[in-house]
Amino acid sequence: MSAGYLIELGHDLKRGLDRLPLEVALRHARFIESRQRPDGGFGGRTLSLEGGQLPADEDTSDLYYAAFAVRSLVALSQFRPEVAALLQTWLKTAWSPGLNVIDLVSWLYLATVLEMEHGLPTTSGDSSPGTVPLDEILAAVQQLEALRRPDGGYAKTLAGASSSTYHTFLAALVYELTGQTPPRTEDILRFVKDRQRDDGGFVEIGPMRRSGTNPTAAAVALLKMYGELSPAVVSDVTGFLGDVKSGDGGYLANSRIPFPDGLSTFTALITCRTLGVESPSPYRRIGGFLKSLEVPTGGFLAAGWDREADVEYTFYGLGIRALIGLEAQAQQTTPPA
Repeated sequence: MSAGYLIELGHDLKRGLDRLPLEVALRHARFIESRQRPDGGFGGRTLSLEGGQLPADEDTSDLYYAAFAVRSLVALSQFRPEVAALLQTWLKTAWSPGLNVIDLVSWLYLATVLEMEHGLPTTSGDSSPGTVPLDEILAAVQQLEALRRPDGGYAKTLAGASSSTYHTFLAALVYELTGQTPPRTEDILRFVKDRQRDDGGFVEIGPMRRSGTNPTAAAVALLKMYGELSPAVVSDVTGFLGDVKSGDGGYLANSRIPFPDGLSTFTALITCRTLGVESPSPYRRIGGFLKSLEVPTGGFLAAGWDREADVEYTFYGLGIRALIGLEAQAQQTTPPA
């Protein structure tokens, strides 16, 4: 396994949270640990977005949520050995050569972090008992090429006729986590550039005309990964982010959405950091918005309308707080002009 975007981002977020009071870190860590299931994986929500109880068979261990749970625990410096050991046992059973790209990224990230943080191997090059053979993993990565489309990107499913900006980013992460580079990166760059729109941002699928905050973050990350982040793109995207900032401090998913949310705010701030520009929404106001999402007993909500914290949006909330912390550290260490 290899480091890369997700691992480096994790290091950044950990630095941003290093001044978080211990009692606050423990509160959020205990919430996240409460979502670990007896088999070692992590579950998502227990309530629907409408507030009703989800069926019991939907509250199961999930690679997607497990990855967000561990990303949060690592950022908080609270990824305890007993939590990791239980997770390792489940992760081995969760492997399948047919994992979709979202689950494959999550599995690879978890395997990488278990070994980096606690020396717990999940993969091996020699078919060691209880581990997944590396050649089997590499074969699964190669299967992603069946999702490659003539436009240069990767589709969400085999039935998809055109590529997804988000899933192309995930495919790039899969290759990176296994120490590889996708074939024909020049085609990926062509695809990404074709997804930019007149508002300065990027869209998720080709027919869309209005850019979104989240596909813009994925596109900017891809351009940065492959050395194509031009000054013109920096200027255009900065302008777009100014259009999706919310009056109450957060960021909108797109310019027509009436309320900010944790995911869009996190990805907007990550984009600013990738671009090396100041957030169009002041950090003081972002902090006020974040406070409205924090649950006193631990965890974060998705947005003002949400009724239940979950591990995914808790990661976004902690990520926002970490990015605010990094900005505060930069302001203290930058010498006066």
